[in-house]
Amino acid sequence: MHPKEGPSTRCVHYGRAVDPRTHAMNIPIYENAAFAYEDLGTWKEVALGRKAGDIYSRNSNPTVRAFNEKMAALEGAEAATDFSTGMAAINSTLFALLNPGQRAVTIKDAYGASYLHFKEILPRFGVLCEICETDDEESILAAIGRGCDLLYLESPTNPLLRVVDLEKLFAAAHRVGAVTVTDNTFATPINQHPLALESDLVIHSATKFIGGHNDLTAGVVCGKADLVKRIYRYRELTGPSLDPHRASLLLRSLKTLAIRVERQNTNALAVARFLQSQPNVLRVNYPGLETHTRHAVARKQMPGGYGGVLSFEVEGGLEAVAAILPRLRYAYLAANLGQVDTVVGPPSTTSHVECTEEERRAAGIPEGLIRYSAGIEDTEDLIDDLKSALSAH
Repeated sequence: MHPKEGPSTRCVHYGRAVDPRTHAMNIPIYENAAFAYEDLGTWKEVALGRKAGDIYSRNSNPTVRAFNEKMAALEGAEAATDFSTGMAAINSTLFALLNPGQRAVTIKDAYGASYLHFKEILPRFGVLCEICETDDEESILAAIGRGCDLLYLESPTNPLLRVVDLEKLFAAAHRVGAVTVTDNTFATPINQHPLALESDLVIHSATKFIGGHNDLTAGVVCGKADLVKRIYRYRELTGPSLDPHRASLLLRSLKTLAIRVERQNTNALAVARFLQSQPNVLRVNYPGLETHTRHAVARKQMPGGYGGVLSFEVEGGLEAVAAILPRLRYAYLAANLGQVDTVVGPPSTTSHVECTEEERRAAGIPEGLIRYSAGIEDTEDLIDDLKSALSAH
């Protein structure tokens, strides 16, 4: 399923190629809108996909293809296709695979824009959507049993860090012929391999951990070749493709993905354990904590680590959040995660900014919740920073 090489070796050497003409070690940035051919016959063969090559960068580009191939290798997938943003990847996957009258099942506790696709957008196009309580496994299984063409899961979830048993739920979905999809953004290919747990497709907002430096937006879908081909066709026709500059930055970032994620795993676990001891912290959400309700499931399906993101609720609601966050010296207040810098914010301005307060409350997201994405700073500095900010509250 996944080869014997360690994660850092895979990140550095998968997709390795030395240009035979220039001997360049890095994949060049191919800045071409279109690619020219000397004869019509070859051009047509490439255009029809019967011969390798590129004709137009909205469809394919050598730099972008190198990124797709590396992501497919890291996820253990047959194929991958690129997008300009993570939401473009999610939207395109859903619209490429679902038709009017079909049924989609998902969970309530998911990234806000993903949740709203199932709540507001897909039903407008005749797709029947059932949104289940994330922690109610029997309810999810029952919804699958009533008929399911696509099961979409996120684990760990954004921002409550809930964990679902991917293997168990996807096995049930396959028994009724459903396509299974996992948003693996929080876990990354370093910590979790959904394709080994019965997922047909894996989606990443590559803006986050894959890119890791807050300098691009991107998305990618990896998985079974026939499904990726359908999604690529939709992306080809609608246009949200990745440009070669960003693909080059992603290829650079992937070389350090494993060491970044390993440090972020360490920092997040240490911060979560520290926060548990603070009197004005009501609860801490992190699957690496033994007190997490699905810690055993996380331990089984996240062998690489529990991720760099946690969330915690403070006494005093949004007013307390507004007082605490500006006191942090080593954290940016921003709507991003997975970057080398620590980033914090409440769901009302990050994961669920598109949702109303009522929708957040219905999803179990309190206004006093802080999402904390640990960077690669020194662990003790992050803990001291939080200690100072919380003690002044």
